[in-house]
Amino acid sequence: MSYGNRLFYRRDIYNLKDTDELFFRAIVDNVKHHMDKCPDYASILYQQGFSIEDLKSIEDIYKIPVIPTLFLKNHTLYSSKSKHLMFKSTTSGTSGKVSEMALDLTSSWRGLGMILGTFFTHRLLSVRPTNYVVLGYQPAKRNKMGAVKTAYAITYTAPAVHKEYALKDTGTEYVLNMEGIKNALIKYEKRGLPVRFMGFPAYFMFLLKELNESGIKLKLHPKSLILLAGGWKNFFTEQVDKPTLYDMSEKTLGLGGDRIREFFGAVEHPISYFDCPNHHFHVPIYSRVIIRDLNMKPVDYGVPGMLNLITPMMTSMPFTSVMTDDLAIMHPGEECGCGNSSPYFEILGRVGLADIKTCAANASELLDIKKGGAV
Repeated sequence: MSYGNRLFYRRDIYNLKDTDELFFRAIVDNVKHHMDKCPDYASILYQQGFSIEDLKSIEDIYKIPVIPTLFLKNHTLYSSKSKHLMFKSTTSGTSGKVSEMALDLTSSWRGLGMILGTFFTHRLLSVRPTNYVVLGYQPAKRNKMGAVKTAYAITYTAPAVHKEYALKDTGTEYVLNMEGIKNALIKYEKRGLPVRFMGFPAYFMFLLKELNESGIKLKLHPKSLILLAGGWKNFFTEQVDKPTLYDMSEKTLGLGGDRIREFFGAVEHPISYFDCPNHHFHVPIYSRVIIRDLNMKPVDYGVPGMLNLITPMMTSMPFTSVMTDDLAIMHPGEECGCGNSSPYFEILGRVGLADIKTCAANASELLDIKKGGAV
């Protein structure tokens, strides 16, 4: 079995210390694979003076040149032929551009291992019949957004009795379904089964406000869960802190912070980061996280910078080391207090667009040099 496959089917998903060597070997194999199968990726690495010989230990992975997510919204890089691609998704495109992600058989196999390990570790799987409220789009063949597919996948973590979507598909367009959600929640409370919510924090807050304005206060089943993903995107001016949101939820739904779970991920980095009981994103064995300054130099714990995510999961696309547009800060695991010794990161906001554009432009220029023309 390859190093990558072995890594993604381990069950001690936060034991970084004992998996450092396995992770390192999987990363080296992954970089070699993409350099061999994707000429554009190899060109970017070579032009930045990178050699696979630079990777001698886990401490060297920061030397792998990063690919900014903004660059990937304008350039699609593949390391597999189209006939070998099994699953495709895109970002939401709120910035006007979308990134595409496609999985081949190996990437899908590793993703399955990660999902099983994560769901079992965080006890997200249940045999109890459950109702679902998805604060997003109802799945449709024409909708390729990764967030839609993720939300749909979550509805399989417990047997679904009923699913209600905030945006319903009419066949030609999506329509807001707030009245449908309110009526469904009233029925769910009466039927006494757990309810699982899935959506962005902003959408969840808007639902709570809508319920309050309608005079609706509920006491949902105590085994209900609220699963929140992503940031506040276009609603950052209305953002509330976590304690405030948790308090709103407890007053309106009867579900406090202990029944709210958040996770972080990206189309360009399909690793799931689920929060711990103290609501921190600890780094699993499937990835390593580096915080970098504007000069791309790694910074220490406690110093904010740009979020660089590294994983050997993908064999279909060279997403080994990507730079997001998130501003983040790393902490040693011991600071959390939950008992998980793996380091954790905190998302502080978005990085200045000019900085990300500069980083993405550098990668584009390297491709331009290789091709001898405009990209």
